[in-house]
Amino acid sequence: MSVLKVIEILSNSDKSWEDATKKAVKHASKSVKNIRSVYVQDQSAIVKGDEVTEFRVNLKITFEVN
Repeated sequence: MSVLKVIEILSNSDKSWEDATKKAVKHASKSVKNIRSVYVQDQSAIVKGDEVTEFRVNLKITFEVN
């Protein structure tokens, strides 16, 4: 599969990087208390045929320990 085809599939997906990132941050904020910052370290997607089957977002989280 060509890079252009992957870009086209991601662009036309019902899902998006923004949605995947927001979901990851929301989940992290429920799991970790006193978050100071969240950085997106990496994003990837699994594409099968013409469909995005999974988005992956790796976060770096800094937080305070009381």
